[in-house]
Amino acid sequence: MRPLFAALCLLVSVGAASAADTPAYRTDAAGFVKAPSPKKKAPSPKKWFMLVDGAFPPEGSAHAVSGELVQVDHLERRFHLRVDRNDSQDRGVWDLCISGIMLPYGSIFYRGAPAALPDIPQGTHLHGLFYLRAANDNEAPPPGPFNRRSPEGDFRRCFQLEDDFSHQQRLKQSWKIDEVNLEKMVLTATLQQGGASVGKPQFFDLLTSTAVYQGNTILDLKALQPGQQFLMNLTWVTLYSPGRITDLWLDDASRQIATTRQLERHRLYVREHGLPGWIDSVDDANETVTMTFFAGLDPKLFDEITIPAPVVPGREPLPGALPKGGLAVARETLMTYDPVNDRRGVGIMELKKIPLEYGSSGYQLKVKCDMMLEGFRPKRFIRFYMPSWRVRDLPREEKLEGRE
Repeated sequence: MRPLFAALCLLVSVGAASAADTPAYRTDAAGFVKAPSPKKKAPSPKKWFMLVDGAFPPEGSAHAVSGELVQVDHLERRFHLRVDRNDSQDRGVWDLCISGIMLPYGSIFYRGAPAALPDIPQGTHLHGLFYLRAANDNEAPPPGPFNRRSPEGDFRRCFQLEDDFSHQQRLKQSWKIDEVNLEKMVLTATLQQGGASVGKPQFFDLLTSTAVYQGNTILDLKALQPGQQFLMNLTWVTLYSPGRITDLWLDDASRQIATTRQLERHRLYVREHGLPGWIDSVDDANETVTMTFFAGLDPKLFDEITIPAPVVPGREPLPGALPKGGLAVARETLMTYDPVNDRRGVGIMELKKIPLEYGSSGYQLKVKCDMMLEGFRPKRFIRFYMPSWRVRDLPREEKLEGRE
């Protein structure tokens, strides 16, 4: 039987569209991704949506893949995910990895808050949304036994990653304890949504290292009792179905503490590395740049942008007359060269909300530059630093400086 987590991921990620709203591309509503059969010639289904450079994708166009984080290169925003087993897979392709690349506008969530790859422990079970590899991407898949590869192997460009805590919280789900057997170290629980049970009870493994949080306290496993509702994070999902519990949160207070701590870690990371986005337009004559910031950012960070006084019609302000910020050119991985010395001073002209797109934060900023750089071109990637942020030198490995 297909494990509950994988089934839920398939059902809730993309709903079945009505005939009038059926997209021209394939979605997860069409069923599992299967390995091609050498014996049967499969019919030609709709093709998956292919990303367009410089444009956000349509909502619902990604493919859901869940699995465990087994390898990370956080500098290049790359990772390996061991794909969950499902009923469409032959045993020969069980537990194979895909190699993921975070899209520049790709979002990561951990414990209910935005995150970066270094925040997530290896072995954490994650729910992902992916797009097919780029046409010029010829990188070989992670090696498997007998040169086998996962049927999901071509889905390399990652739009979103989230742990079980974030996934269930976003879907307004929780688990209810049915039984606790500490002799066998098994917890029986049923998924809850909207006050009702979903599916059959599941049997999760408890570990001697499982952390049980309640309020601001870590409790013993003996604190687990039937009737309690909780969120959790898992590892070894589908390997020993449905998984091992690594962390378990029993109440709203403990969940809020976990989210708040991760949120502060995220805010610190962004203040030190800059707000990521891409350039929408450039006016070389007036030396202005308009940019849109990506999704996966705490909206409260934008409250820290100093809003300038209204500009006098017909008169462009001098950069020195505007609140100052910093703008640095970034790679597709969002890494900068040397942000302390290479960011350029800009005057903040306007911050406004724009219609939300899939991958966009909904915030657009217009600035006047002290100096126009070659990298300030439409659809090129940037990092923006608020006037109040202290830009400090990053560890050497997090900069492009010296890699020429």
